[in-house]
Amino acid sequence: MKKNGFWSEFRTFISRGNVIDMAVGVIIGSAFTAIVTSLVNDLVMPLIGILFGGLNFTELKWVIKPAVGDIAESAIYYGKFLQSVVNFLLVALVIFSVVKIINSLHRKKEEQKEEPAPAPKEDPEDIRLLREIRDLLKKEG
Repeated sequence: MKKNGFWSEFRTFISRGNVIDMAVGVIIGSAFTAIVTSLVNDLVMPLIGILFGGLNFTELKWVIKPAVGDIAESAIYYGKFLQSVVNFLLVALVIFSVVKIINSLHRKKEEQKEEPAPAPKEDPEDIRLLREIRDLLKKEG
């Protein structure tokens, strides 16, 4: 068994830049999600609720079985689901915009790299003739 080989490979895998970049991305992504969740819950949905006559979306529910005595009601809270859908759409919109911007920047870099080098100037006629004479002399001698 190669214990040392396994741990050596694992250490190499963990110390790669890609794994660390991915971990940083996940952490930033979760923080970004918290910001978007707050934006949706605290700003967007209350404004949408005002447009619908002061409606609070978190309280929207469909009661399947009403509460009886000590037994709580059974309900489907579709208002919270609607907030989650708006949350997802905003996150998707922002990510789409960021990816679109990054792709356009990459295209600009590629276009700059692909510009052809200027064509070499054609030699003057006298230099061209001298080269032909040289080549003829090489053939004969």
